[in-house]
Amino acid sequence: MMAELYIGIMSGTSMDGIDTALVEFYGQQCKLRSTHFLPYPADLRNRLLTLQHPSKNELETTAQISNELSGLYAESVRQLLQKTGMQAHQIMAIGNHGQTIRHRPELGFTLQIGNHALLAELTGITVVGDFRSRDVAAGGQGAPLVPAFHQAMFADAKKNRAIVNIGGIANITYIAKNGDTLGFDSGPGNMLMDYWASLRLGKPFDENGAWASTGAVLDSLLYDMLAEPYFALPPPKSTGRDLFNENWLKQHLLYPHLRSQDVARTLVALTAHSIFHAIGKTCDGVDEIYLCGGGAHNSLLVQDLRSLFDDNILVEKTDVLRVDADWVEAMCFAWLAKQTLEKTPANLPAVTGAKGQRILGAIYPG
Repeated sequence: MMAELYIGIMSGTSMDGIDTALVEFYGQQCKLRSTHFLPYPADLRNRLLTLQHPSKNELETTAQISNELSGLYAESVRQLLQKTGMQAHQIMAIGNHGQTIRHRPELGFTLQIGNHALLAELTGITVVGDFRSRDVAAGGQGAPLVPAFHQAMFADAKKNRAIVNIGGIANITYIAKNGDTLGFDSGPGNMLMDYWASLRLGKPFDENGAWASTGAVLDSLLYDMLAEPYFALPPPKSTGRDLFNENWLKQHLLYPHLRSQDVARTLVALTAHSIFHAIGKTCDGVDEIYLCGGGAHNSLLVQDLRSLFDDNILVEKTDVLRVDADWVEAMCFAWLAKQTLEKTPANLPAVTGAKGQRILGAIYPG
């Protein structure tokens, strides 16, 4: 058996840029070989944010931005290959998530843009994309998709584990020691915190929660936000900017004389408490919690999580399991591309609510 190389591309709800990972598979084992991050130009990010809501001439705008994104995806792949000395013909396929601009499974659709055909032309590599639509067509949420990968990577026969990915949205995978797995979006991850830092600090995020740590949790505001009906919904469930956006936040900021740093501190607490409550309600007997995604580096958020859980429950980054916390999602889409080419189902109906297992993704040969 020879090792196979795949590339995974992830651009998530934080919309900060493109994570590109070169992943080596040997049978069912996988290893992260190299990575590259390409930030979004500020103008592109602003246009993507505009597409989150109905706007003038949005069909043409979406098509044009899809092509622009594919050019950036191709450039990120080119830089990754140059960094590693690899050639395009050595790569089995690219698994490309695309950029989510609408996620409405209750209406029967989810939309991740990026011209996969153009990406295949630009790179000369087979591209697998549009992973979520088939699960939605089968009655599922189309999200989260990472729990199947988490199960393959992190299952342990002796421990009940929760994997918490904190990107723009936070999602939780619970892997029981008997192998049973469930997963769902718990609510906002970094998205609202980043928006507030951008609005009040003029920075894309509050590094390590340093600014938020100068504020105090506003209990009334926190309880008000935690009353959001989404938090009470049972799995399967998924969410995104369609719900947790700047308008959602503004509806809650009606209290007089709010200090900006206190709001920032409360938003950190919101992410921590929504994760804590979700795990408490759905992850019976959890022994270990492993964090990944950008939020895993927010020391204030991690401190909050550790303070909420019992001392006997381990809370660490996935790095201690030898999987870099920053690259779990990009690795997942390399893995999903492999499943597609091998005609192996890659959704978990218990997670998404789909009618059954499905082969995900559409293939664009290189």
